[in-house]
Parts: sequence; structure tokens; C-alpha cells
Amino acid sequence: MACGMVPVLKRPVLTTQRLRLEPLTLDHTEVVVAIDADPEVMRFLTGHERSRGEVVRQWLPHMTDPALDTLGLGFWVGYADDEPVGWWCLTPRGELREEEPATAWLGYRLLPSAWGNGYATEGAEALLAHGFESVGLERVRAETMAVNTRSRAVLDRLGLHPVQTYVGEWEDPLPGWEQGEVVYLMTDAEWRLR
Repeated sequence: MACGMVPVLKRPVLTTQRLRLEPLTLDHTEVVVAIDADPEVMRFLTGHERSRGEVVRQWLPHMTDPALDTLGLGFWVGYADDEPVGWWCLTPRGELREEEPATAWLGYRLLPSAWGNGYATEGAEALLAHGFESVGLERVRAETMAVNTRSRAVLDRLGLHPVQTYVGEWEDPLPGWEQGEVVYLMTDAEWRLR
């Protein structure tokens, strides 16, 4: 490698005991559309399903941003027995990139048919391992509504801990908004002590 060149990281395929996590591309459009079309999945995110057009125009360009690959970060689609079960992400947050350059945000959405099987935790743990051990992250954060007990249970099982609760101002608030959003954190040192 020439002096001064930075190695280009790519999102690898990640595997767990039951899941294969593939880097999300436009080939996964129908999986993302199906997930966001389910009102139960979107209950604590938008409060309603997203249309195919919304997903394709507004969400997929962000999910398939090639700049994330150079960081080794981005979105993955998970499969169990070759059936899609959901997607996971480990991404930097635009407004915090300069403040916390070695930080990524963890997220996940699963199809309701996959709920209750431990897939959310299993896939997220694979992303945490990738982020801390391969990418060299110093911190991973996550955020969810205080009333989203299922997502909070996943974050607790992973070992992330709440560090902040805030009540935002929303144009169209969802039920439970007054209890706030909870921000979770795990550091590299905490990951290595697990």
C-alpha cells in the first residue's frame, strides 16, 4: 500500500449460529419495504407503516450509502434458513461524527414473524463484535422510546446501559412520547470485559 493511503473497509457477511447477515444493497429492497410496511414494526418509529415509495425514495438511499462501506459500517439484512428476518445497522450519526468520530449507532427492525426468537439480540451481537473488534469503534450507542420495552430488553441483554433519557418535541407525537427517548451506550472496554 502506498504511503498515506487508507485501507478501504467493506461490510463483510457476518454469520452467527442461526443467522447470515448480508450487507444491504438495492437487491434487498423488497425486504426493507415489507418490514416498513408493517404497522406493528413501525409502532415506535413513525406510528404507521411506510409506503413503498417512501422507503425507496427516502430510506433506501441512506441505507445503501457507499460511503459507509469505507468505514466498514452500514446496514445488513439477516436471513435464518434462507428466509429474511430483518435488518440491522451500525452507522455513524451525521451530526455527531465530528464530536464522537469513533462512535456508531446500533439499530434493528425485524419482521413480526421473527419476533421472540432471539434474532434481534443475536444479530446485534454480531454487529457489536464487528464494530469493536474489526472496525475499532470506541463506543456504540442506541436509542429507543422508553415505552418500547421489547427493544429495551434487547439492549439490556446485549449489555448496553442507559445513559440519558430526554423528552423531545414532535410534530406528530406517538403514544408514550411523554416518557421520553432512552439513549444506551457500550464502550470498547465494556465490550472486552463481557
